[in-house]
Amino acid sequence: MVYFTFLLFFILISCFPSSSHAQNADLKLPLRAVNLGNWLVTEGWMKPSRFDGIINKDLLDGTHVQFLSTKLNKYLCAENGGGTVVVANRPAASDWETFRLWRVNESYFNLRVFNKQFLGLGSGGVEAVSNTPTGSETFQIIRKDDDLSRVRLRASNGLFLQAQSETLVTADYTGSGWDDGDPSVFKMTIGNTLQGEFQITNGYGPDRAPQVMQDHWNSYITEEDFNFMSANGLNAVRIPVGWWMAQDPTPPQPFVGGSSKALDNAFTWAEKYGMKVIVDLHAVKASQNGNDHSGSRDGFQEWGDSNIDETVAVIEFLAARYGGRPGLAAIELMNEPLAPGVTVDALTKYYKAGYDAVRKYTTNAYVILSARLGAADPKELYSLASSMNRVAIDVHYYNLFSDAFKSMTVQQNIDYINNQRASNLGYLITPNGPLILVGEWTGELDRDGASMEDYQRFARAQIDVYGGATFGWAYWSYNCEWNHWSLKWMIDNNFIKLQ
Repeated sequence: MVYFTFLLFFILISCFPSSSHAQNADLKLPLRAVNLGNWLVTEGWMKPSRFDGIINKDLLDGTHVQFLSTKLNKYLCAENGGGTVVVANRPAASDWETFRLWRVNESYFNLRVFNKQFLGLGSGGVEAVSNTPTGSETFQIIRKDDDLSRVRLRASNGLFLQAQSETLVTADYTGSGWDDGDPSVFKMTIGNTLQGEFQITNGYGPDRAPQVMQDHWNSYITEEDFNFMSANGLNAVRIPVGWWMAQDPTPPQPFVGGSSKALDNAFTWAEKYGMKVIVDLHAVKASQNGNDHSGSRDGFQEWGDSNIDETVAVIEFLAARYGGRPGLAAIELMNEPLAPGVTVDALTKYYKAGYDAVRKYTTNAYVILSARLGAADPKELYSLASSMNRVAIDVHYYNLFSDAFKSMTVQQNIDYINNQRASNLGYLITPNGPLILVGEWTGELDRDGASMEDYQRFARAQIDVYGGATFGWAYWSYNCEWNHWSLKWMIDNNFIKLQ
């Protein structure tokens, strides 16, 4: 069965006429690329120390918090998930008892509830009815010096929120104690957190963020890295960018201007060392997947039809700025749209308009369409792609993020690559169909105690199988504090050899 899968896979590859790979004479496909993650779009897990200078760095935008009344031993709850009063009658915390922070500064916050309203002051007590935060929806979180989980919430009227009873929460308390019997004292539990571009720039604030971000852009990826990549068998980079770049040099706060100049440098370095660039719109306004790397403020996935025009404007900016650069291989219109929140209808409409925007400035660059994550037909974009020239579809393959992989041995992970992943690619690669990019994969294993040889074999299996992707592959990522995620570390330490 394994032999048959590989035979079918490579027969399909051979069906492609050479002209399909020669539409851009200077572009040699398939590409061997690496992602420059956490450079122009922040992903805090890749270098957590970037956040160390932020005061109250555990209370960033999008952080999930829950408040347990120490007097009642019950949780604050936005009744019905929002749209009405706030009560303090839940013995356990779940979605309705969880508030997402919008950080105003290091100690003042708006608190967004499950149905997206904001905690605020009402005539009958504390409620969650406003869809837009104002002064009445702003609270100061005051933490006890010797126990930061113990908090009081000061409302905009200068008084403290208190749980008078399980059904009555008001903002009219004037006391100052920290005893369990004090109705204004709550035990705060911190849940999910985000560490993306919004969190780091808003966390440092407008006075400090510009220098912090500029220092990072200048040091995280340099010309020497392009020299290293080129010398070690890579011929392209995939560079995640954010929607705010299109409004350089003065993007909306809290975002910081200057990322387009860093991308200019990347093109100059790539061209100097004979490499190509895929510009990947990784972070889309309103968030296409709710992840911190989408630039989301609070983790809600809100991108849809109403955001298409403004997203196309970002693509137009990128195409106008880089469409004439000889180093441009492709523009990827969106990274990892998540089904069902992003519908296939909205995505198709956007991809059509985005493709047209690119073609106004270049006929040679490829346009890459990212497949939806989640429950989606892997070929749902093929009909659209058939109406376009020089397009590729991007899929991402990780043997991570699933309990199924946690129970696999190293050999089973390798077998999965050689069988299931090869079969998946074989299914996607069709005569006269779109080219396929494996735009993200990594050498990390979800196994403790794996040896160097284990990692070498696992990476080699992926390089061999993904090497059959007709547009190429891109490792995630180049520079990362987690060693096996860092292609530079993997090459330096002889875990991966590309030539």
